[in-house]
Amino acid sequence: MTQEIYQNPLNTRYASREMSRLWSAQTKHSTWRRLWVALAESQQELGLEISDQQIAELKAHVDDIDFGKAAEYERQLRHDVMAHVHTYRDLCPKAGGLIHLGATSCFVTDNTELIQIRDSLQLIRQRLVQVIDRLAAFAAEYRDLACLGFTHLQPAQPTTVGKRATLWCHDLVVDLEEIEHRLATLKFRGVKGTTGTQATFLQLFGGDHAKVDALDRLVSDKMGFSSSYPVTGQTYTRKVDAQVLATLSGIAQSAHKAGSDIRILQSRKEIEEPFEKHQIGSSAMAYKRNPMRSERMCALSRFAMSLAANGDHTMATQWMERTLDDSANRRLSLPQSFLAIDATLILYRNITDGLVVYPKVIAKHLGEELPFMATEEILMAAVQAGGDRQTLHEQIRVHSQEAGRQVKEHGQANDLIDRLQQDAAFAGVDFSNTLDSSRYIGRAPEQVDAFIANVVEPIRERYCDDLAGAAEDLKV
Repeated sequence: MTQEIYQNPLNTRYASREMSRLWSAQTKHSTWRRLWVALAESQQELGLEISDQQIAELKAHVDDIDFGKAAEYERQLRHDVMAHVHTYRDLCPKAGGLIHLGATSCFVTDNTELIQIRDSLQLIRQRLVQVIDRLAAFAAEYRDLACLGFTHLQPAQPTTVGKRATLWCHDLVVDLEEIEHRLATLKFRGVKGTTGTQATFLQLFGGDHAKVDALDRLVSDKMGFSSSYPVTGQTYTRKVDAQVLATLSGIAQSAHKAGSDIRILQSRKEIEEPFEKHQIGSSAMAYKRNPMRSERMCALSRFAMSLAANGDHTMATQWMERTLDDSANRRLSLPQSFLAIDATLILYRNITDGLVVYPKVIAKHLGEELPFMATEEILMAAVQAGGDRQTLHEQIRVHSQEAGRQVKEHGQANDLIDRLQQDAAFAGVDFSNTLDSSRYIGRAPEQVDAFIANVVEPIRERYCDDLAGAAEDLKV
C-alpha cells in the first residue's frame, strides 16, 4: 500500500475485510460480467442465436479483469461501463459482440448494487444478532444488580445494570426488524432497458412481450432474486437507497446511544469497556483509561447518520427517468455507510464481550442517593401510622433540603435517614430496611427475564448459525 496518497480509514483501520471485499472493484466488476453472462444465457434460452461456445467463453473470463486496460479505455471513452465492455470483449473474441446486448448501463450498475446491498445487509444482520446475543447475556448476568437510574442525567429511581442493558439491546432488536424487512422487500432491477420501457428487448424478440417478461424473470432468478421491481426508469427508484441508508442510520443511532451511556458510566467508574494490558489512554496523562472503543463507536455512528441525508436528497432530485448526478454520490454514500456500520458493530461486539462492572462503586453511588429515593415509602408508612400526609411531606422536604446542603456545600455524607429517625413525626416508621436497594428496583429483574425469553431467545433460535465464533480483533 502506498503511503503517498490518501487511503480511506474505513478500509485501512476500521471495517472488516469481508465488508471491504463486498464493495471492492473486483466484486463489482466480476458481478457486471456475471450479469452479462446471465443476460446472454437467458437470451439464448429464449431463442436468440447465441452458442454454447460463446456462453462458455464469457464464463471463462468472469474474474480475470485487467483493471489497467479498463482504465485506459475509460480515459478514451469517458464511460466506465463501455470501458469494461471493451476490456471483457478483448478476452472473448467469439462472444464479445453479444456482450451487453440490448442493455443499458444501469443493467449492470444498478443490479450489481442491489446484489451488494443484499449481501451487505446479510453481513450487518449477522453482526447485529451477535451483539444482541452478547448484550442479552450481559443483561442476564446483572439482572438484579441495583444501580442508580437517571432521568435528565440526574439521579432517579433505581434500576438494575441488567435492565439498562436491555434498553440498549431492544434498540438493536428494532434495528434487526428493519433489516429483516429491507431484505424481505428488496428486489432486482432486472432487465428494463434504457428508460425502463424494455423497448430494445421487445425489438430483439420480434415484438414478443411474453419473452421480454420471461427474460426479466430469468435474469433475476439467475442472480438470486425471486422478483424484480415492477416498474423502473433507467434506474431502480432511489427511494430504495434512502430506505437502506435510513436503516443503517438507525443502527448508528442505537450504537451511539449505548456508546454514550457507557462513556458516562465509565466516567463514574461503574462500568468500564475493555482495556488491554499495554493500552495507553493518554500520551500525557499516563494514568488514564479512556473509553476509546465507545468513543470510536460514537464517531463512526455519527458519520453513518450523516450519510443518510445523501439518500434523501438523491431520491428527491432524480429528474424524470434518471439523472447522472446520483452516480458520484452513491459511489461514496452506499459503500461508506455499510463500511461504517460494519466497523461500528465490530466495536460494539468487542465492547460487550469485555465490559467490566464494578458493583462496589455502583453500590456506593446508589447509597449516596438512596435516602432520597426512600422518602416516598417513608411518607406512606408515616401516614399509615397516623400522620398527616401534607405535614409529613413538608417535613421530608425540609430535611431533604438540609441533607442535600450538607452534601453539596460541606462534602458530608447524606444523613437524611438519621434526620428523619430523630423527628418525632416519624416515630411510627420502621427504618430497619429502608436502605435495602432491592426494595426500589420494581420488576427490573423480571423484565430482564421476560425480555430475554420472549424477544431474544426467538432471535437466537432463528439465527443460531450466526452466533458462533469470537469477536473480531480490532485492527488498531
